Amino acid sequence: MNKKDIGLLVLILIVGLGVYLRNPLFLSPNNISNTANLIGLFGLFAIAQGFVIITGGIELSAGSMIALLGVLFVDMVGRLGVPWPIAASVVMVLGSTLGLTHGLLVTKLKMQPFVVTLCGLLIYRGVARGYTADATAGFPFGSTYPGLDFFVARYWGIPTSVFVLVVVGVIAWTVLHRSVYGRYLFAIGKNEEAARFSGIRTNVVIASAYVVHAGLTALAAIFFAMYTRSVQPSGHANFYELYAIAAAVLGGFSLRGGEGSIIGVILGTILLQVLQNLVNLLGIPSSLNFAVMGTVILVGVLVDQQFGFYRERRRTMQAMQTRAEAPRRLTAAAKSSS
Repeated sequence: MNKKDIGLLVLILIVGLGVYLRNPLFLSPNNISNTANLIGLFGLFAIAQGFVIITGGIELSAGSMIALLGVLFVDMVGRLGVPWPIAASVVMVLGSTLGLTHGLLVTKLKMQPFVVTLCGLLIYRGVARGYTADATAGFPFGSTYPGLDFFVARYWGIPTSVFVLVVVGVIAWTVLHRSVYGRYLFAIGKNEEAARFSGIRTNVVIASAYVVHAGLTALAAIFFAMYTRSVQPSGHANFYELYAIAAAVLGGFSLRGGEGSIIGVILGTILLQVLQNLVNLLGIPSSLNFAVMGTVILVGVLVDQQFGFYRERRRTMQAMQTRAEAPRRLTAAAKSSS
């Protein structure tokens, strides 16, 4: 854990303690279990967002993608009778294909990630609403699907989503921080042109980041569909991309690219859900949820920007100091040799 992660962990503990002192129900087993489930659900596509942000891109279509893929999954299983493993595989493949499309538009056609994913946000939500004629997609009443309850099961009181988040987090940490591919992502985020001249196939790496994002988002879509048991296309997962971006920024992912921590983005997700819990337990109107998210993103970006300026000034001062000391070192070396 770096200093940012430790600071974020301390902040989580302080906020959690404050919420508990105001309402002891915060640490009740039921509330902890429900909050942990939401952390698992949101953590999956928050990690996914991090892979795109680290390249200097952005993904605004996550919420709409969750809505579209959730509608398709529920409809295939509930109305068409497709076995759920096949339906889940179709959703995963379709999600990855959408991510590949985003990646190719960004790398081959040189479109801005903001424009590409904003269009995706509108298109996927519109397709989901058109597919169901703005109706709610859900499982038939009283229907059961052996094995599908895995997505909503709890083992020793811990939701399945938490176990999946831990597995995904370990894999993502290894890939991002301990692999050549991860070093390529960091290099592209810091300076894409320099990375290209150093021999990195930047287009392939950037496109793959969007595929990773879409694949994890598709997995999250299945979990959310099972969590809600029905999908209303007009409102399902609305603005969820804000939660992912906020969690990534809080976790140390710079919107300029080239920086980030998987542990940090998970801690950022935990902090957001603790804040969400604070809103619910303290009776704050739920209409203020987005105001809280917007404030968190603003503060996170502001802190990241100021921290970046501080590091840049510090590097400049160190370089100036090194250049100033160089003549004195050469003089001292000449005297000692004589």
